[in-house]
Amino acid sequence: MNKPTPQDIVHQEGAQLDFSRSMSYGDYLQLDTILNAQRPLSPDHNELLFIVQHQTSELWLKLMLHELRAAIAAIAGDELGGAFKMLARVSRIMEQLVHAWDVLATMTPPEYSAIRPYLGSSSGFQSAQYRCLEFLLGNKNAAMLQPHSHHPQRLAAVRAAFEAPSLYDESLRLLARRGLPLPADHLERDWTQPYVESTEVEQAWLTVYRDPKHHWDLYQLGEELTDLEDAFRLWRFRHVTTVERIIGFKRGTGGTGGVSYLRKMLDVVLFPEIWRLRTDL
Repeated sequence: MNKPTPQDIVHQEGAQLDFSRSMSYGDYLQLDTILNAQRPLSPDHNELLFIVQHQTSELWLKLMLHELRAAIAAIAGDELGGAFKMLARVSRIMEQLVHAWDVLATMTPPEYSAIRPYLGSSSGFQSAQYRCLEFLLGNKNAAMLQPHSHHPQRLAAVRAAFEAPSLYDESLRLLARRGLPLPADHLERDWTQPYVESTEVEQAWLTVYRDPKHHWDLYQLGEELTDLEDAFRLWRFRHVTTVERIIGFKRGTGGTGGVSYLRKMLDVVLFPEIWRLRTDL
């Protein structure tokens, strides 16, 4: 008897399935909805790349927010094992987004110029999910609520992230619960205000890093935060260079300074004491 080939097995298995009654791959992933969500406005061939790039980035942002919110809750609940896994996943997602810029960078300036008039005032600057991510990572700026004021539901989501303790805020509260001395104004404060560096906070982290065996999980938390900010910096840097490569120093479609605005964002440090302590170790 001849042994069935892989093609025979696939045919036989497929013949046994009635997808009019069973959930298929496309049904589960809602592929009809997703794959019909790309609606170019220009006649230019390259606009599909531009749309897919930004839509896939928004999907990754959705997952990052899912993981980051859960990680913050886990840290607040002293469940560091789960938090480490989630933070590591966020860092790996950011690596994916870094490489996504490599694809968009295949778009040349003339190709972008052909679709730019069709973009109107739409801009990645207006991404509500990206803004939630920045707020949860601690880069608080009340002016960044304004781009979402026309959409009440979106504004509410961004405002909730703006008013909540950030990942770093909850990490510092954890250090305090572990008995490390931290200033009271860093443990209970107006969470909408930008974070202010503190030598006392640096000393607390130095205590952890000088005796990692005794503070192993806090030491690991510090390194997870370092990995995360490292990946975030690479993502922002790749964003700047891709935009400069494609549009030069033109103003952004959303009204920002374009590259000049993005370059300022490179100077933002999310977890300053964790970087500064390395000089003092």
